[in-house]
Amino acid sequence: MDKVLLVTGGGRGIGAATALLAAQRGYAVAINYSSNSLAADEVVRQIRAGGGRAMAVRADVALEDQVLAMFEQIDAKLGCLNALVNNAGVVDTTQRVDEQSLARWRRMFDINVFGTMLCAREAVRRMSTRHGGSGGAIVNVGSVASLLGAAGQYVDYAAAKGAVDVFTLGLAREVATEGIRVNAVRPGIIDTEIHASGGQPGRAQRLAPQIPLQRPGTAQEIANAIVWLLSEEASYATGSLLDVTGGR
Repeated sequence: MDKVLLVTGGGRGIGAATALLAAQRGYAVAINYSSNSLAADEVVRQIRAGGGRAMAVRADVALEDQVLAMFEQIDAKLGCLNALVNNAGVVDTTQRVDEQSLARWRRMFDINVFGTMLCAREAVRRMSTRHGGSGGAIVNVGSVASLLGAAGQYVDYAAAKGAVDVFTLGLAREVATEGIRVNAVRPGIIDTEIHASGGQPGRAQRLAPQIPLQRPGTAQEIANAIVWLLSEEASYATGSLLDVTGGR
């Protein structure tokens, strides 16, 4: 059976590293993006150059109609999905809760929580033996912020990632008898572009002294953990929250 994987937010950072590694392990990979088509196309180019199968597919994961259309495109072009990495996510500028707006909170939860849930729902509809599927694996990308709270920075982001943790635990138990494993990886400080999107491009290096290993992690190190959880090497892991934080 062909292994078909969707990586949301797969054009850059952790998503791109995960897509490239999974392709090396034999997955056909759908690279989701919301705006940066050039980055997604470059990941596809690299996968195809290595002899793999890949496609880029545009969708805002916060919008149900776009998520449905994305899954239909993957069904038609790559085949039935049996692996999903919910990586798409956003942060925002550093603010206290009493400075934040409802619009900010809605964006944070629409993408980080509802986007994850929408994609997981569509994946389950395809993977579950209850629906005639042959099983699969889902990995949600959380954050150690759900443990630390991100006070004075991104409490809303931490709260959204806390919701992802609980969703992971509940869904794992719900579909465990239907051939689907559901786990999460919770990265610590990782040196990717997400810090710049929150207005702090040097944040990862600046916080290095606070990390027991004295450095930020790399996208590749998180990808290694994600692809392991997708694999049969992790066949007894479900409902697991794997922290990859450098000891933080």
